[in-house]
Amino acid sequence: MAKPKAGEMAPDFRSTTQDGEPLALADLRGQRIILYFYPKDNTSGCTLEAKSLRDGKAELTRMGFRIIGVSPDSERSHRNFCAKHDLNFTLIADTDHSVCEAYGVWAEKSMYGRKYMGVVRTTFVIDAEGRIERVFEKVDTANHYQQILDAYKQ
Repeated sequence: MAKPKAGEMAPDFRSTTQDGEPLALADLRGQRIILYFYPKDNTSGCTLEAKSLRDGKAELTRMGFRIIGVSPDSERSHRNFCAKHDLNFTLIADTDHSVCEAYGVWAEKSMYGRKYMGVVRTTFVIDAEGRIERVFEKVDTANHYQQILDAYKQ
C-alpha cells in the first residue's frame, strides 16, 4: 500500500498498546498525534529515536501533540522497552503488520545483500480531525523531537 501524504485522511487502525489496551485512530479524534513507525525495540537507532521523543515530550505536549510509537514487537517487548528507557508515551504492538501496511511503511529492505520485509522508519503527524499534517521520511533518530519542533516553527 502507498504511503499516505500530507493533506490525506490518515488510515484508521485498531491494535493494542504495551499494556494490552485496545487503541484505534478513531479513539484519538480531537487530539493531534505524532504516529511514529520504527523497526525494533532496543536497537540503537530506535532507542535513540524513542529517547529523543521522551526527552521532548513535555514541549510536544504543550504544542498539543500525543506521541504514539508503532513497531511489530509484542506488548511484552514494548513494556520492557518502556521500562528500560523510562518511555513516557504509548507504543502499539503491530505484530501482524496491519498498521504498518495501512501506512505503507511495511516494505522490502536490504541489509548486507539480504532482502527482507521490515518497517521503513517514518513519522506521520495527524491533526485532530484525522488528516495527515506532515510526513517525516528522513528521520533524524537522535534529534527527532527537535526535527518535529523545527518543522512547526517554520
